[in-house]
Amino acid sequence: MADKHILHMLSPLKHVSPFDVNMALDAGFDAVVPYEAVEAHDVTGLVQDAIFSRPPKLGPRTGIFIGGRNAIAALDMIEAAKQAMVPPFAASIFADPAGSFTTAAAMVARVERVLKQQGHHLRDSRVVIFGATGVVGFASGVIAALEGARVTLAGHDGPKRVAQSAEEIGKRFKVTMHAADASSEERKGAVLREAEIALCAGKAGVQILSTALLRGAPGLRVVADVNAVPPLGVEGLDVHADGPPVGNGGPAGIGALAIGQTKYRTEFGLFRRMIESDKPVAFDFRDAFALARELAA
Repeated sequence: MADKHILHMLSPLKHVSPFDVNMALDAGFDAVVPYEAVEAHDVTGLVQDAIFSRPPKLGPRTGIFIGGRNAIAALDMIEAAKQAMVPPFAASIFADPAGSFTTAAAMVARVERVLKQQGHHLRDSRVVIFGATGVVGFASGVIAALEGARVTLAGHDGPKRVAQSAEEIGKRFKVTMHAADASSEERKGAVLREAEIALCAGKAGVQILSTALLRGAPGLRVVADVNAVPPLGVEGLDVHADGPPVGNGGPAGIGALAIGQTKYRTEFGLFRRMIESDKPVAFDFRDAFALARELAA
């Protein structure tokens, strides 16, 4: 009997995401096993049970997937999983909490592609992120900052929470991150006028940017939105859009389904790389962005 590709899915939540289960099985895993309500201190025991129950040669056929809804917690769990390895016993690891790493990677990669078509680059571009305290906003900000963009996190409830997030990101990833108050339409407009790129990663069904705000930001080059549930995050932005202007002469727009197409292919692609690798691998948002960039080119 052929040696099975087995994926163990760890989540601190009540349920493992059916989206991720389907993706993993469709990508080719023979078995996907969910572990729910997993806390950081549980990771070592679970990982070592997975690696010690198979000979070292089956390490590449054993996978650990980390879900949940907290980017920092997922990154910490990756480190805990790595520390649990006992060479030559090892397994592959992939973290994508709430699909945020692959979604953020897809959004930034799509934006970068449109910028290049315009003759511009992500590096040194002024990026503002709405919905910045969520997992997609967090990951988008980190990816953009690591690529050299000047990133501002916009707080819909004031500057306090985004300032804390900016500080945490700065310390962890050694990048400079700014925070801004976007708690009113006037303040939102002021933040937008200073931006060249706007990334909307807010809650589904919540409009963040109106056409009036877009018209008031003539320096805005690209706006992207991950929300596919009406009302959309950006008024007038078609969910299928992949670069046409929003409204009459507005910034280039990238809609949720265009982003979702690259997100899907990125997550699927990383699962395939786990399966096809002849040695254990470890993937986080950086690997997701590298693949999304290839797919979006």
